[in-house]
Amino acid sequence: MRSLRVAAVALVALLAGLLTVPSARADDARTAAAPVFKAPFACGQQWTYSHHSAEVRRALDFVRGDGGGTHGAPVLASAAGTATRHNQPGGAGQYVVVDHGGGWQTYYFHLDSYSVPHGAHVAQGQQIGTTGSTGNSSGSHIHYEQLLNGVGQNIVINGAALPYPGSYHQAYLTSDNGCGGGGDPGRYWVDTFAATDGYADASTAAPQGRLHQGTHYVYCKVAGQRYEGAYGYNTWWLRTDLDETYPGGDGRGAYVPAYYLSRWGNDEARDNNGTVIPDC
Repeated sequence: MRSLRVAAVALVALLAGLLTVPSARADDARTAAAPVFKAPFACGQQWTYSHHSAEVRRALDFVRGDGGGTHGAPVLASAAGTATRHNQPGGAGQYVVVDHGGGWQTYYFHLDSYSVPHGAHVAQGQQIGTTGSTGNSSGSHIHYEQLLNGVGQNIVINGAALPYPGSYHQAYLTSDNGCGGGGDPGRYWVDTFAATDGYADASTAAPQGRLHQGTHYVYCKVAGQRYEGAYGYNTWWLRTDLDETYPGGDGRGAYVPAYYLSRWGNDEARDNNGTVIPDC
């Protein structure tokens, strides 16, 4: 009888050991399947970031570090997935969670506005909101988290782990998210120094709506009517989607003067990364 009991105990131990192997392998598989996360802000922009003891789940807070405005800047999905919208007025404010599958999620807190419907599938580099200070926040910033099975992970961008500085301007990150040919193909991110009307073609004949000052995506450029202003001129026009549409207008695929690009001079049409915007 004793030998039978010993054999039974040994069998139970063996089965228990076998049963733990798939679980460990499943965890390894989930970790191995992590998306190649990109920065949660627009192509070519440089942001500085920090971490403090009150931050949850290994989050990092991002603000513009290249002279551009933080408030209202587009917040981009750092990998493809399903986006859900949430609101916690006393804490995270308006925020979006993107579920990437395999147990991976990213969180984007304190949004000024949402840019996608609840439950929408989003591409890497797609705008999901705008940067704000809603909820318990002392100023506009992107509070950004990466979670695996609900547990906060150290932030990794393009396969490289970021440091965790205790204050801003100790570390910087330049984004390649949403650049032409990237996860959101055909979009080029640009900064504009003022608002401008958008038109049905490369002229000022038929205003369709308004493009606000800030960071936007454009699709391509065409040569058109010379546009002159106080700071120079430009004959290139950029195809984009407008922020607001006038009655009877069509804000999709309208044209705006490349004159309003913040970083470039006469007859230049480049994105924030310096890439020449292709012809339509």
